[in-house]
Amino acid sequence: MTLCPTFAEYAVSGRVRCVPLIKGETLRINIKVAAAAFAVAALGLAACGGSSTSSETSAAASAAATAAAASPSAESYPFKACEVTDVGGVDDKGFNQTAYKGVTDAATEFGIEAAVLESQAETDYAPNIQSFVDQGCSIIITVGFLLGDATMEAANANPDIPFSIVDYAYGENEDGTPMITNNNVLGQVFNTDEAAFLAGYLAAGMTKTGKVGTFGGVNIPPVTIFMDGFYYGVQKYNADNGTNVEVLGWNPADQKGLFTENFESLDDGRTFAQNLVDEGADIVMPVAGPVGLGSAALASELGTDKLMIIGVDADQYNLDGANQSVYLTSVLKNMDVTTFNAIQAVVDGTFEGGVTVGTLANGGVGLAPYHDFDGTVPQELKDQIETIKAGIIDGSVSVKG
Repeated sequence: MTLCPTFAEYAVSGRVRCVPLIKGETLRINIKVAAAAFAVAALGLAACGGSSTSSETSAAASAAATAAAASPSAESYPFKACEVTDVGGVDDKGFNQTAYKGVTDAATEFGIEAAVLESQAETDYAPNIQSFVDQGCSIIITVGFLLGDATMEAANANPDIPFSIVDYAYGENEDGTPMITNNNVLGQVFNTDEAAFLAGYLAAGMTKTGKVGTFGGVNIPPVTIFMDGFYYGVQKYNADNGTNVEVLGWNPADQKGLFTENFESLDDGRTFAQNLVDEGADIVMPVAGPVGLGSAALASELGTDKLMIIGVDADQYNLDGANQSVYLTSVLKNMDVTTFNAIQAVVDGTFEGGVTVGTLANGGVGLAPYHDFDGTVPQELKDQIETIKAGIIDGSVSVKG
């Protein structure tokens, strides 16, 4: 794979061209001109999750419709923003839910209609997208790396419909032609290793056992980019402070580690976290969507002197009310903002296909507050993390190890 040193390297089909990232900006690339190829990570993906049915969720759509009725422009500008989730559902307390917040925020802001179809399995991706094509959606948001093929097929078959996909971006075919033929897809990718690097540094500074752990849902780039950043953040702390904190569950050198092979089972989240605790870890970062809720429940039972959790995708302290006290922090992947911006571009008539990149510099990724641990995290460690963050933004600190 071609290496792009100024941008997170993601596995992608087709030929890869490296496009330099302008620090502090959101990068937009015209695929017909640049054809930059990045297929990410992020699943929650970082992450995804589990759902029992494939169904259209109407509560948020009804609220958006009410807002549209009250909006003076709604009658003259019929508009429907539609999201197809990955498995896990729109209430997964992470990946899908965060992206859908961008849809509903846009519905409120612009007086438009919001709709969502929840995928129960991979076989639902294409039918759900086609359903929204048939409904005449003004933009279709697809959430997750695993929807890449279905989104590409639908976009190429419907060149007049704008699409935006979270955690995927398209490049060129082997013959040099663009994978997206009409420049109607905006990929949303995130340098989550930047924020996860800070989380790893924090974990290394807070562990009492000298061991921290991580595990993923599936070994795909949107998951492993979190794990890479976490690992290298720990190594940076060791180098800066003369410590030897060990990371369990992931080795970026051979890209092998612990994976539940699903994004649904809370029981697996509990089991994998318990196994890491048994090996000595007292801080764990699950990168597996709702699976991580099982890890948090275990931490609540054991107590935070035995296990603390680092959440992913969204601030889990605010979403997982039953286990708030166990979250040391969360690695934020602000898909709501990028999704909102994609919808706004269609509303404004300025939409272009390409890639938008979330970074620490532009607020696309970040580290959540320490919440209940704010008084526990030493000020010196807080200051070190702020210094590291500034170094990542200005390029003086590499998150690649």
